[in-house]
Amino acid sequence: MPRLGLATIVSAALIALVLAWLVWPSLFTGYSPITGDSAQVFQPPQLAHPFGTDHLGRDVLARVIYGTTQTALTAGLAVVVGLVLGVIVGIASATLGPAADAVSMRVVDALIALPSFMVALLVVSLYGAGPLSLGIGVGIGSIVLFARVTRAEVLRVRALDFIEASQLAGAGYWRVLTGHIVPHISGSVLALAVVDFGAAVLAVSALGYLGFGTPPPTPEWGLIVAEGRNYLANAWWMTTLPGIFILLVVIALGVLGRYVGKASRV
Repeated sequence: MPRLGLATIVSAALIALVLAWLVWPSLFTGYSPITGDSAQVFQPPQLAHPFGTDHLGRDVLARVIYGTTQTALTAGLAVVVGLVLGVIVGIASATLGPAADAVSMRVVDALIALPSFMVALLVVSLYGAGPLSLGIGVGIGSIVLFARVTRAEVLRVRALDFIEASQLAGAGYWRVLTGHIVPHISGSVLALAVVDFGAAVLAVSALGYLGFGTPPPTPEWGLIVAEGRNYLANAWWMTTLPGIFILLVVIALGVLGRYVGKASRV
């Protein structure tokens, strides 16, 4: 196992905190994410309200904590869509012969020609705003990454001597695939999934900022940032602090993904 650096430890601690918010948000705040206090409107960051309060007197940190659920579930759906479809395309391309490889790679090339953000916008526009269509749209945009990485990893593993030995011993396609190839590519795919989860969080938040995510007043990270854009002059914390937190989470996921990738190659 590679050595744990300070950045990896800090990143793991931050993601562990986010996961705790996801499982038990009420443990970390006593404020409601929906109901505000008119006497606490536009309170700056302080001990009682570390992220300040918004224009309705709601605790911004409480909204970030409770918004973790919606953002994480939508981003998780996007990763699942991209991982499942991308891995299927990548394995088919690398193992089913030249014809399957040509068709699969042309599909991937077509997706590459379209920016993933635009694909997500297209899906959301066609099927309406909401977490389900948003997660599927962002996930479709990440199929390319999973397909290309999976194809490259399968081709690398297939060239190893033990795969040829297994085939010479009489192992069939499914035996080789499930018993040898999939276990050996799982580390790289998992590392990519961690990194892609960070990218999905960023994409979901960006689309939520534009109004394509969960409708208010349900808290969601992109929506929370969007709610403060009209009050930057006198309540900078409404946008700045949640935005910085989202950025830190994305960076932490990238650091953890890099560590998982190194660990899988050891």
